[in-house]
Amino acid sequence: MTDRLKDSSSQDRPPAPGPDGTAAVSGTASHQTMVQAEDRPTTRGQRAIQWLSAVGFFRILGLVVALVVICAVGAFTAGGNFANSDNALTILRGAAVVGVLSIGMTFVITGGGIDLSVGAILALSSVWCTTLATQTMARDNHWLVMVFVALAVGAGCGLVNGILVSYGRIVPFVATLAMLIAARGLAEILSDKKTQIVDVDGFTDVFASDYLGIDFSIYLFGLVAVVGWVLLNRTTFGRRTFAVGGNPEAARLAGINVRRHTVLLYVLVGVCCGIAALMLVARTTTGTSTHGTLIELDVIAAVVIGGTLLAGGRGTVTGTVLGVLIFTTLTNVFIQNQRDSSEQSVLKGAVIVAAVLLQQWLASRKSAT
Repeated sequence: MTDRLKDSSSQDRPPAPGPDGTAAVSGTASHQTMVQAEDRPTTRGQRAIQWLSAVGFFRILGLVVALVVICAVGAFTAGGNFANSDNALTILRGAAVVGVLSIGMTFVITGGGIDLSVGAILALSSVWCTTLATQTMARDNHWLVMVFVALAVGAGCGLVNGILVSYGRIVPFVATLAMLIAARGLAEILSDKKTQIVDVDGFTDVFASDYLGIDFSIYLFGLVAVVGWVLLNRTTFGRRTFAVGGNPEAARLAGINVRRHTVLLYVLVGVCCGIAALMLVARTTTGTSTHGTLIELDVIAAVVIGGTLLAGGRGTVTGTVLGVLIFTTLTNVFIQNQRDSSEQSVLKGAVIVAAVLLQQWLASRKSAT
């Protein structure tokens, strides 16, 4: 009986301290530690691969490879007409307007929404900032009046979209579809379905000029891309965007004001519409209700190709920029080879379907593991 009590008490006692004053590790604990050590990456290479995979490097690498392949095809089929610096600048200039819109769209889709009205808001902003009254104020005061009007109109339309989605509880597809129709109609009313010519010298001198041989719109695209990347990846606003898009209810329980944040996302894409409108007005020296017709399709396609999930919760500005460049370069290759635009549309559709199928496959693999 005494021996049994001794045995049980010895089992209940903690392990005796070692010579340095710390408790000795039992056999079971040491075995678990060895198993955990075996599960960890044993080399720096494995840890590096895991880190690169976590930050989405391999998804971006695939986009880079696709862009390089398209450029190689263009250089092989079109020769010197494609592979020169002037054509490279043409591609970047063509990507600027769609790129700015796509960066704003990346935030909205990452946050679990979508905006079909970006093209119509762009048109309305371009018309409003080029009306006779606006241009007269710009000439009398400063050309920045046109900039302010374009940004204010874009932000205002985004605010309406955000309120309808967040507080009106209207599905984003329906709310932004209504804005698409209304904004385009309002642009036609303001312009009387006529093209408005820009004659404010200060505005065109800044927005339509080249600096160091590079169009100002390219600099503006780069600036928006950098600001968008920092905002999405290095700020609380970006982290909240991922949280809202991934699980709105969990984000609400974590203390995030989901409705207010959703409104801000739509205001953000509205501001991007205003910036894109200024770029397009400067390029064409006109404001018209036909600006940006169907551009929302290219914008959404570029964001999806870039790796942003349509379901929300994951987005990448770098991938979006590469997606825009892929589509713009592909268009340039078709133009250089004098191919029919219908063939280009078919290929774009195939690329979009392939990208969505790849997203679904990767999501299913992740959920299975």
